[in-house]
Amino acid sequence: MKAIIGITPDYNYELQKYMISQYYVDAIKKAGGYPMALFDDTDFPQCINGLILTGGGDVNPLLFGEEPLVENGEICPKRDEFELKLCEWAISQKIPLLGICRGMQIITLCSGGSIYQDIYTQTDSKIKHMQKAPRSQGTHTIEITEGSLLHHIFQQRNDAVNSFHHQAVKAVGKDFFVSAKSKDGLIEAIEHKTLPFVLGVQWHPETMTNHIKLFEMLVKKSVGNK
Repeated sequence: MKAIIGITPDYNYELQKYMISQYYVDAIKKAGGYPMALFDDTDFPQCINGLILTGGGDVNPLLFGEEPLVENGEICPKRDEFELKLCEWAISQKIPLLGICRGMQIITLCSGGSIYQDIYTQTDSKIKHMQKAPRSQGTHTIEITEGSLLHHIFQQRNDAVNSFHHQAVKAVGKDFFVSAKSKDGLIEAIEHKTLPFVLGVQWHPETMTNHIKLFEMLVKKSVGNK
């Protein structure tokens, strides 16, 4: 039986529409799982075996005790509230979890970590993290922590990744460690220290064909999980 992988959609207030990129759906299918959209509710679906917190806009900085910088982008309060609670629930239930871009930042805030509202205002980074290249193209490199789950999945210490973000993780939360960084020292991946699969990545693996391994591992860890 296929593992059911929940996916969190983005939400547009003006259009009153939920939106999910087909890239996520296709990546889960290709990895052997069954994708299921999750909508904000007070109850969480007991049928899912794994979870993806997808990319999207910025998290409301008031939620982590900061006033918004001028560079802060569009926020979605409906999504913030739902995903933070969903993330907390998933970790407490030991559900395999992959956070992508914004999703990694949600995992970080959920576990007590912190994020940069804007890389170029708050750090000295000189690397371009908002690429102008096809989404399938890696445009900067990362160094993967030896012995990490990410290292086990890719079987290499260095890789090129795509990049579509102006925010980043500043400090990891409780029970997490850094499993990849870019050359400017920014955190590119985080992992839970003890749970089998709770992983966040700053790039978008769903658009990179050679990163299907991440989704394959998520599905593998999710099979039979309840």
